[in-house]
Amino acid sequence: MQVNTRDAASGVIFMVIGALFVVGALGLEIGSAFRMGPGYFPLVLAAVLIALGLGSLIGSFGAASRPITHIPWRGLALILSAPIIFGLTVRNLGLLPSISLVVLISRFASRRVSVPLALLLTAGLTTFCVLVFGIGLGLPIPLLGPWLVD
Repeated sequence: MQVNTRDAASGVIFMVIGALFVVGALGLEIGSAFRMGPGYFPLVLAAVLIALGLGSLIGSFGAASRPITHIPWRGLALILSAPIIFGLTVRNLGLLPSISLVVLISRFASRRVSVPLALLLTAGLTTFCVLVFGIGLGLPIPLLGPWLVD
C-alpha cells in the first residue's frame, strides 16, 4: 500500500495542533451553543482542525508517494513571524501601519509575488481590515498610534 508522506505528515501535524488547542480550551468555560463561553469557539475550531487532519491522513493512504524534499524555511519564518510583528507594533504604530507592515513582510515569503502585486495586496488588505475591524466592529485600536501621531 502506498502512502503519500506529505499528506500523512500534514494530517498528523493538524491533529496534534488541534489536540493541543482542545487541551487549552477545556481549561476555559465552554458554555453552550446559545450561551458560548470563552472556550467554546477555540474548541469548535480545534475539532474542525482535527477533522481536517484526519481527512488528510486518511486521504494519504493509497495515493502516490511524494517524499518531503524541500522545506521553504524563508517563507515559513516570515509567515510565522507576521502575527508576532503585528502584535508588537499595533499598540505603538496603530492598525493602519501595522497591517501594511505585516502584509509587506509576508510578501517576501513567496518568490512569485511581484512588487506591484505586493503593493496592491497591501492597499487592499489594509483597507479591508480597517473597514472591518476599525469601523465595522469598532475595535478600540487607533488607526495611527502614538509613535506616528505625537
